[in-house]
Amino acid sequence: MKLYTTLEQQLKKEPNFVTDNGELKKWVVLNKAQNFDEELIGLLLDNADLKEKFFVKVKGTLVFNQNLFVQFLEQKNYLNDSYTQYKNKVGLTIDGKFLKQRNEVALVWPFKDCILEGGQSREEDKREEIFFNEILAQDEITQLLEPKVLTNAKRIDKDGEKPFDQFNRNENGTITENLIIKGNNLLALHTLKEEFAGKVKLIYIDPPYNTGNDSFKYNDSFNHSTWLTFMKNRLAVANNLLTKNGVIFINVDDKEYSYLKVVCDDVFGRENFLNVIAVKTSDPSGHKTVNPSPYSQTEYILLYAKNKQVYKYDIQYIASDYDSGYNQLITNFNAPFAEWQIVGLFDYLAKEKGYKDTRDANKQLGHNVFQSIVADYALENGERIFQGTAIADDAAKDIVEIRDKSKNSDGEIFNVSRDKEDVYIKDGRQIYFYSNKVREIDGVLTPSKPLTNLWTDIPYNGISKEGGVKLKNGKKPEKLLRRIIEISTEPNDIVLDFHLGSGTTCAVAHKLGRQYIGVEQLDYGQNDSVIRLKNVINGDSTGVSKIVNWQGGGSFVYLELKKYNQTFIEQIEEAKDTEALLQVWEQMKAKSFLNYNVDIKKQDEHLDEFKALSLAEQKQHLCELLDKNQLYVNLSSLNDADFACTAEEKKVTQDFYQIKK
Repeated sequence: MKLYTTLEQQLKKEPNFVTDNGELKKWVVLNKAQNFDEELIGLLLDNADLKEKFFVKVKGTLVFNQNLFVQFLEQKNYLNDSYTQYKNKVGLTIDGKFLKQRNEVALVWPFKDCILEGGQSREEDKREEIFFNEILAQDEITQLLEPKVLTNAKRIDKDGEKPFDQFNRNENGTITENLIIKGNNLLALHTLKEEFAGKVKLIYIDPPYNTGNDSFKYNDSFNHSTWLTFMKNRLAVANNLLTKNGVIFINVDDKEYSYLKVVCDDVFGRENFLNVIAVKTSDPSGHKTVNPSPYSQTEYILLYAKNKQVYKYDIQYIASDYDSGYNQLITNFNAPFAEWQIVGLFDYLAKEKGYKDTRDANKQLGHNVFQSIVADYALENGERIFQGTAIADDAAKDIVEIRDKSKNSDGEIFNVSRDKEDVYIKDGRQIYFYSNKVREIDGVLTPSKPLTNLWTDIPYNGISKEGGVKLKNGKKPEKLLRRIIEISTEPNDIVLDFHLGSGTTCAVAHKLGRQYIGVEQLDYGQNDSVIRLKNVINGDSTGVSKIVNWQGGGSFVYLELKKYNQTFIEQIEEAKDTEALLQVWEQMKAKSFLNYNVDIKKQDEHLDEFKALSLAEQKQHLCELLDKNQLYVNLSSLNDADFACTAEEKKVTQDFYQIKK
């Protein structure tokens, strides 16, 4: 230890080898040593003890013993916290080296994401969770993303739950069932890829926002980059599921959407970016009105196409207020157009109501009341109410010619015949009728306007009881999902949500006659998506039900990814003390799949040191002992006796993957 102290003191003489906290940058020193850096070698030669230890004489020349130096630095107090020393003793190394020392490309696998809240806040639980990170070397990632065995399959319809029989398929062999899958969403996506690659028309997700207030928390300082990695891993495989003309909508807050867009540009291609939609979620009130600057009342939806060149968007319309620019009225609309008599709409209606003019009507009735009278009249008589609109120079040649002619014919009306609708021109401007703005929306004739990327018309208040489930700060309005589904799909298209939460996406898709796939990692009890979809089947009357005349019916198939090591991880996380963890360890020794380099004998020999660790470190350690390739049972292990797959599990799994028995 004296030699190590001497080495550390000598190396700290070089500022580039020292962190801002005064710690030695051992990674930097190792890299310098591996490259025979002159600066490093010079420092070592300046100290007699270090010179004697790390250099040998060869024919009168001092030669740097690189291997000895690197080995010494790695083994002598390499990481001097007790937990790391303990890990070294029980075998959590490869070839005697920590993974970080092997200079291999590594995947950061935050394994607790197996039960991470999928976009939903759980603040009401007042629950503190520990989120562990683990580094896996590439050669350890062998079966992690293989398709998984399916279990607990059941069909659910208006008559309740039934044993699974078989999947219904279309003429192309594709499953036509609605599916709800419980399990890790990254692994579920890789499982779905086997059956649904290139077949999903719409993906909508509302992932965890990484706000620091939700449950997406880590025990290190890299939560932002880890969140982006978390998202990219899932988006990359999700992209493979989209049809050629498919789209993905990603709900995100103002703090992350610009960062996430960069990731999405990489995954989907910057050329396939369609838009970013701003959604108004609330109105400022109370303190927020007084101090509105830090208060956000919007969320954002990133919209990407699988292939922008193939994607087709039909203009959508939403309800709007009366546009007072439409203020001209044709009193004799049924007469030939050349004889039309045109008056100002406001004065005409004021006199019809017994007032002198518009000003008098506003004064006597009040502006809002009179405007309401005008709006109602315009809605009923839109075919003879108009405004003059400018005609561009690049319009059709015959229309431009008539436009120019009409400018010199005061008050005269001209007509240009068209197959679908004649064009009328007066004083150089086109007569544009108010009836063109009136459309049937949700069964009601109403003035409308084209839908843009600013959505302010969907209320977020009053949705807590939608679907018969409650989820504080997590639910999205059914009207939001209805809009997204209707503008991007047709009946029977497949809709996917792999951060399902309380199930809004699938509930609305069910009511709109779309096939859906929902993936969720958590059991929300009485607020679970399965509970909600049962309510939908039984005729749920909330949300968009009245608008779409939902009467109930339909079915879905519930599935789970078959757990293996994941079961032990959940037991570890639920443990309240060391005694409970030691009981889990005994079960792990008997039944789990451990990392190949774990020395069980040494683990038991050093239990006293294990007990000396904090509870969080004990949990992290036991999780690290488990082979992450076996969190869930891989398809390749379906017939392996060690995993004890039942006849029912084999049946549903073989049917899903179309494996012949």
